[in-house]
Amino acid sequence: MEYLRLGTSGLVVSRLCLGMMSYGTPVARDWILDEDAAAPIVRQAIESGVTFFDTADMYSGGVSELVTGRLLAKLFPRRDDYVLTTKVYYPMGAGPNDKGLSRKHILAAIDASLDRLGVDHVDLYQIHRWDNETPIEETMHALNDVVAAGKARYLGASSMFAWQFAKAQQVAEAHGWTKFVSMQNHYNLVYREEEREMIPLCLDQGVGIIPWSPLARGLLAGTRERGGGPTTARSGADPIADAMYTDDDFEVVDAVRIVAAARALPPAQIALAWLLGRPGVTAPIIGATKMKHLADAIAATRIRLSEDEVATLQAPYRPHAVLGHH
Repeated sequence: MEYLRLGTSGLVVSRLCLGMMSYGTPVARDWILDEDAAAPIVRQAIESGVTFFDTADMYSGGVSELVTGRLLAKLFPRRDDYVLTTKVYYPMGAGPNDKGLSRKHILAAIDASLDRLGVDHVDLYQIHRWDNETPIEETMHALNDVVAAGKARYLGASSMFAWQFAKAQQVAEAHGWTKFVSMQNHYNLVYREEEREMIPLCLDQGVGIIPWSPLARGLLAGTRERGGGPTTARSGADPIADAMYTDDDFEVVDAVRIVAAARALPPAQIALAWLLGRPGVTAPIIGATKMKHLADAIAATRIRLSEDEVATLQAPYRPHAVLGHH
């Protein structure tokens, strides 16, 4: 496993980040694994060198954080041996202050997350989305206080417009507050709109990129067919994917299959290898509910695509409307 600094920060992470959204309670989604089922996969990821783990308070209504905390405590000898992230923004209760990026919610949410995770700090605390109802000055001040209190070591952000991210960074810099060191954005072979503004901004500012949905919710791995036909439990019960990707995206899927067939490799490995080779990408966030998913991701870190293969993969791309900001 290769290890890189997250952007220009001093934080070192593994080349892959294991997304813990897949672990929690099947009550939330049929395809989510409970703790016992998740344990072998997480153990194998650790034995393969993965040290970077991403969750969020809202995954499985908090159960993902509980499972994540218990598994990592069992499988790592020391807290400092792994990098743990979680997120804040989405509703965690029915009250008007149980969501968003207000000072009240951020300070309550970090304490609740730490309690569920069973740790005294997270390494990276991320805002899950942009909050249009809270002044960014209030959000950045509260996040800085989280870091100052020792409850988070670094700050990160997730999908938003580049101007919003630039504004947040400028507000933090102007006040001497902690800035974001990472951007967790929606980026894969069938959705490359981030290459227009967000990724150039991150490259210019030394912000690490940790893309979510690197396989387009399984589309690039072959879990769907034209016309919407699913081939897995998740692809058959994923309305988000149904709304985000269409049959037009199968031109890219076909290109992935061509390159994969020429190498006698699974399509997932080729799609991940492309993403790992993109400028600024530190660690794609991979979901794994089967050992094969993990094996494909690890194998992808060793693949180097030729210029001709990259050209073949990128040629069918079509522009998209903004996807994933809400």
